[in-house]
Amino acid sequence: MTRWLHALATFALAAAAFGAAAQDCRNRGDLDPMYCDDDGNLVADAPKDPKKFKNPNTLVFTYTPVEDPAVYEKIFKPFTEYLAQCTAKRVVFYQVQSNAAEIEAMRSGRLHVGGFSTGPTAFAVNIAGAVPFAIKGYERDFQGYNLIVIVKKDSAFQKLADLKGRKVAHTSPSSNSGHMAPMALFPKEGLAPDKDYKILFSGKHDQSVMGVNSGDYEAAAVASDVFHRMATRGQIKEADFRIIYTSAKFPTSSFAYAHDLEPALRDKMLKCFYDYRYTDEMKKAFDGADRFFPINFKEHWSVVRQVAEAGGEKFNSAAYEKESKREAEARAKAAAAKKP
Repeated sequence: MTRWLHALATFALAAAAFGAAAQDCRNRGDLDPMYCDDDGNLVADAPKDPKKFKNPNTLVFTYTPVEDPAVYEKIFKPFTEYLAQCTAKRVVFYQVQSNAAEIEAMRSGRLHVGGFSTGPTAFAVNIAGAVPFAIKGYERDFQGYNLIVIVKKDSAFQKLADLKGRKVAHTSPSSNSGHMAPMALFPKEGLAPDKDYKILFSGKHDQSVMGVNSGDYEAAAVASDVFHRMATRGQIKEADFRIIYTSAKFPTSSFAYAHDLEPALRDKMLKCFYDYRYTDEMKKAFDGADRFFPINFKEHWSVVRQVAEAGGEKFNSAAYEKESKREAEARAKAAAAKKP
């Protein structure tokens, strides 16, 4: 909780300072005052003053903290070694423990490029000046996922409406598939979260899945790719579960760079990403994806924004502060529950 309060205080002070000195913009949209979007593509423009460009000697890279970050540091090691050679820069993997910590790292300039979960991507764009440029994918298409609701195979639940009054897990408040999409989509299926059942935040997708497996939860809203990946790794058996709801396709985690990277470095880095082909271990970890597939935030995150709007959610500073606090509280509760 202390770390969250420190990060929030740092954010508030920086936002005030940047806001006071914000450059004039023809358009800003939902971006924070320190950014401009004059070209209308919904992401922060590069600084107009070349002196504000960053060309670090060390590129800091990370990946979404959906699961154990140490696992992903190992999986991405061949890529980070390649990226270092390709850009002629030192590249380090920075482990983050929460979505808020990852967003704050980019906003404060400590993170240059990284993978953001689907929901937090929009916060990273508006709050931290992140510019999404790729999704894990294949030769012809990007890799997507669905929001699924899982129950134990031997349970009596067959549809969402059957879960009224039951113990249903969401992941964290800022998660798209783990919280925001259920809030927007479930009511149409006859189940209103926080009305028909009390939301129980597990903290992470894998913890929701394991919670259903152990009986701590009777159902859980999780990302299909995480669920199937856990089965592939042998952490669970898919045959022990039943999927009672599947949504339309969402994009998976985005890869985004800081908007103020020096253009020549940025363009070189992007080419490195697009030219790279995944190792066999990466393909196995990411459900057969073999490359970074080019995307843009305005087009590929439209469904995510629609879900947020349908649920009355915003990806602005006020919402970020609120969701970060809730995320921290959910992690604290999950940690306390594990203590003997």
